[in-house]
Amino acid sequence: MTLSPRSVLLALTMLSGASAVMVHPANATTSDSAEVAALRREMAEMRREMSVMRSELRTQAPSAAKTAHGRHVAASHTAPNYNGAPEPGIAFNQPAKVSYHASGDGRPVSDRGIVSSWEDFKRASADTEVVQVGGMKIGFPGGRPTIQSEDGKYAFSIGLAFHEDFGGFMGVSGAGTQAKSSQKFNSFTSNARRLRVPMTFRYKDWVANVTPDFGAGNNDGTVGLYEGNLNYAGLRNTILTVGYFQPRVTEEDAESSNDFEMMERPGITDMVRSIAAGDARFSIGGMHYEKRWWVGAYFTGQQFGGRNASGYYGGDGNINDSQTGGLVRAAGRPVATKDWDVHLGISAISAFKPSNGTHGRSFSLSQRPEVNLGESSLLSTGTITNVAQVWAAGPEFAMRWKRFVLKGEYYHVGVTRGHDTLGGQAMHSLNFDGWYVAANYTLFGKARAYNIKEGAFAAPGVPESQEFNPAHGTWGALEISGRYSEADLNSRVNSADGIRGGRQQVWSGGLNWYPNRHFRVMVDFNHFTDAHTSLTIARHGNSLAARVQAAF
Repeated sequence: MTLSPRSVLLALTMLSGASAVMVHPANATTSDSAEVAALRREMAEMRREMSVMRSELRTQAPSAAKTAHGRHVAASHTAPNYNGAPEPGIAFNQPAKVSYHASGDGRPVSDRGIVSSWEDFKRASADTEVVQVGGMKIGFPGGRPTIQSEDGKYAFSIGLAFHEDFGGFMGVSGAGTQAKSSQKFNSFTSNARRLRVPMTFRYKDWVANVTPDFGAGNNDGTVGLYEGNLNYAGLRNTILTVGYFQPRVTEEDAESSNDFEMMERPGITDMVRSIAAGDARFSIGGMHYEKRWWVGAYFTGQQFGGRNASGYYGGDGNINDSQTGGLVRAAGRPVATKDWDVHLGISAISAFKPSNGTHGRSFSLSQRPEVNLGESSLLSTGTITNVAQVWAAGPEFAMRWKRFVLKGEYYHVGVTRGHDTLGGQAMHSLNFDGWYVAANYTLFGKARAYNIKEGAFAAPGVPESQEFNPAHGTWGALEISGRYSEADLNSRVNSADGIRGGRQQVWSGGLNWYPNRHFRVMVDFNHFTDAHTSLTIARHGNSLAARVQAAF
């Protein structure tokens, strides 16, 4: 109970009056005795109320003292005391203790510039403690170093996708009259598979990505561009893009390379993406995602350097009419529970008008045995001339049960040709196909999970509490993978205008260890065979390769 100042004053006045009456009891009349009795009762009630008030004040005093002390400390951090000297023990401009590990389940950062809406970016930033310097904030939203304005309108982030491969080949055979020495299969070598530095510039919902790449796939030492594009992310769960980009086609292509189960994609998916997608492909289009579905469509042109004979992606210096094409991908997630995920999808891609260069409108498909260590391509159509259109389409399937992931894809590739420039006869269309099936199991760490923004599965996660630290008995995450893939580039082999590109089969197995979300070590073993109808003996061999990976 709390008494007002007026109540306290009245109580004191009454006490004084009561004291005067009690000092002279002999002079009291009968009526005075009744009044004295009433005053005594009132005084007793007031004493009880004042006792309650004193108890409440004793309880509130420590809290009030703490509040006053807190206000005093806060004020002393921002201003000196009256004589201009700081109070003893007070230090100025010292940042608070900061945790640079992003929140979440510790999955690797993407290998490309990260595009998100302004609202999503602010939410990601709020999950990470930051250092504030003036009107700028420095932190690691999503695990990527980022400088941003206080309201997040302006932001710049820089990342890293570092993949260094090393290993070699064993037991590689020759075939027919082709000597083993004429093939490039090193017993030990190394390759800078990816050395990307994603740089992202943001103003509200507008995002620009520029990502140079100091690793060039199979060709160690070549420098080029992975992406350079402008994006708008102001619409719900939608990203619109124009510029050099990697438009997503196939489930494997949708995954970040930091999330791959094996070191390389299956051969058929790499060939499909080369038709009108792949890295640094000029693209105009967009994608939209929800929890249960994903859809994307892009109009595409040439790859970066496509008109340059010495270009990053092996262009033709005599291009006089660049390629145009397009792709569409749609995926659904009919089952999404704690223990189960089911993914169903379809991808389609086409080069409406292949490039016109040295060989006219031409196209070629080739693939190494799912390793990139400088080896020869055993599977190749060579240059197909008089090409009117190239297309591919096929289904996607994947499922997760607890820690186990199973997935597979099949694609059919069609090549429509025009008239023979010499004989004037219509040339037959060509048809190729390929497929793969892969299985993965997370031995320890957080299991693979479905990434709704990619319509694909993400790598295992390593929360900060599970990072590699033998002293605490924590070991990060470890997964085991296996895959079988097949690609057939033979078509109309008994016809004069047929193609004998070969049929390649690859059996793969691998282990991936994640000490934390930013680093990974991969080890893959491949056994491959390549059969050509013109050869009586198939070529075969084995590879053992490893990769060290850093992702920020």
